Amino acid sequence: MLQTAHQLTFRGNLKESRYGWLRLTPAYSVHLVNNLIAGYLQERHARQHIEILDPFCGTGTTALACAEQGLPCTTLDINPFLLWLTKAKTQSYMSADIQACSEIAYSIAADINQGNSIHDAWLPSLHQIEKWWDAPTLAALACIKQQIARHESALASPVVDLLKIAFCRLLIEEAHVSFGHQSMSFKKTRAEQPRLLDRAYLLAEAWQTAVLDVMRAAQSEMRQAPQIVLQDARTISDAFESEHFSHVITSPPYPNRMSYIRELRPYMYWLGYLTESRDAGEMDWQAIGGTWGCATSNLARWQPTSEMKLPDVNLPEMLDQIACYSPLLAQYVRKYFEDIIQHCRALYPLIKPGGHLAYIVGNSKFYDVVLPTEMLFATIFRMVGFTNIHVELLRKRSSKKELVEYAATARKPGGHA
Repeated sequence: MLQTAHQLTFRGNLKESRYGWLRLTPAYSVHLVNNLIAGYLQERHARQHIEILDPFCGTGTTALACAEQGLPCTTLDINPFLLWLTKAKTQSYMSADIQACSEIAYSIAADINQGNSIHDAWLPSLHQIEKWWDAPTLAALACIKQQIARHESALASPVVDLLKIAFCRLLIEEAHVSFGHQSMSFKKTRAEQPRLLDRAYLLAEAWQTAVLDVMRAAQSEMRQAPQIVLQDARTISDAFESEHFSHVITSPPYPNRMSYIRELRPYMYWLGYLTESRDAGEMDWQAIGGTWGCATSNLARWQPTSEMKLPDVNLPEMLDQIACYSPLLAQYVRKYFEDIIQHCRALYPLIKPGGHLAYIVGNSKFYDVVLPTEMLFATIFRMVGFTNIHVELLRKRSSKKELVEYAATARKPGGHA
């Protein structure tokens, strides 16, 4: 049934415990995940038989929902920053961890407030970094990052994770960016720069607020830690035994050329996951649906490895229509679904007989061609051997009137999972 409530978007996650720690585009609704889990538990009547997989980790929504409910979950991604974020969200924090975080954070705030920013401190090589933050803010951020690094070897890993989460919150809240569109965009910079001491006072307060918010959520109970794996979803069968998982709850990247790594770059540069722009492009090229930087030029040279024959859906005709406007976009769509087919074929042997799939997907529009992503996923599920295919309309998306979000579900034949 069509839904319009914010509960089915990332906005529904903002006040839900650790789900709102960082605002990122690849997040989907925790309420939807919890509804799916509740249905599975009701059907099975036996928690011990459930083993959930999320092959597109993103911000860790599925893993965190499972950790809170004490359900075993495995999640994977090719982006190490997203895996770190998921680990930080799903681990248990002791009262000593939270106390240590508070003490270090207070010391850092005092340094910022007194104007003790470090001259010539390290800054990441993020392209045009001055577009993201003004000079006083950069000085404060560099001070915080250096203080965290200084304490890192002496502190327990959970304490460092809390400090880094708060740091990431601060840097994006103080950046000259807006989230009024699907992805973030730059705001106009202020003509008049604030005085360093005035700005330092405000930043010290903002830092303490970020730390308090993170520490408050860190006190929530985690009943079971997930397994977090660095792995390509297209070669998932290399990492696990056959018939290992009973359920899949995931939301793969949508085929819309909106690169997630573009939005993740500030976090990844500041935390050392990226050191130069080409690294971002190379990582995005490895991702399904990625087109940032050199990924676009790689896409122009990419050659299909198989015929794109899908029963019930005439994808070649849609590709020809898109190619009339842009051959590169047609190439992009072709590669996206070739990657999804490879993923689903690798996934099939890992699912137990009777196992469930639930993929949250969105359709796309390229010029005047509406791409029925939900039907293409349903067709691919059927082609690789899944049955009981069902597509449910969830909500309208806020960008174009034709764009909506669906749940594409299926089961593996046999069993009683």
